[in-house]
Amino acid sequence: MTIIGKKIVKEFGEPPIRVLHSLDFEIKSGEFVSISGRSGSGKSTLLYIVSTLDNPSSGELIIDDKVIGDMSAKDLHAFRNNQVGFIFQFHYLLEELTALENVLLPARNLKRDVELKGRALDLLESFGIADKAQSLPKQMSGGEQQRVAIARALLMKPRYIFADEPTGNLDSHNALNVMKTLRQVNQEHGTTVLLVTHEPDYSKMADREILLRDGKIVNERMELTADDQPL
Repeated sequence: MTIIGKKIVKEFGEPPIRVLHSLDFEIKSGEFVSISGRSGSGKSTLLYIVSTLDNPSSGELIIDDKVIGDMSAKDLHAFRNNQVGFIFQFHYLLEELTALENVLLPARNLKRDVELKGRALDLLESFGIADKAQSLPKQMSGGEQQRVAIARALLMKPRYIFADEPTGNLDSHNALNVMKTLRQVNQEHGTTVLLVTHEPDYSKMADREILLRDGKIVNERMELTADDQPL
């Protein structure tokens, strides 16, 4: 199973400003791919399109042999709920829910929260925050909150994880732990991971790097020139 982008274009505003310029790419099942580039290069825009959270202005996105633009809203919603895990720079935990309840949110939407409570507790244990299961977000550190968000993303055993600057608000220790967790999930479960990062060291932890410059793919290997180092 693969993710294929064909001539992906994204424009914003009126008159339209083109942010992504006719991108062609392929992400194979089980790959760990980073998207890097300078600020404003289109990294997050591309991730949001590939993750189906946004639509391209033109072009075609194909996931698992299905053209995303042809899917019904119901089928697309089911795909996101069952196959996809999202991790963002800001954890977006619900402040009135405990860590455990936040992790179980995807299951609750599918009425599977009782069934998956044990898995949620196991995930919290694996991330070293089992003792925070009944804590509210305001009672946790930023690193702990981000680990809760990652546990939430992994609860349904998604085939795809889309991560937008997941280490952006963390100290170096917690950031490295997040990256190691993503790498572990990728290697042990064959989960396809697409990561946006501005950190060259973290980008190098991926199998492959898609380098963007001004909304165009200029390189798909690890070597960056000095001018292309992310900001």
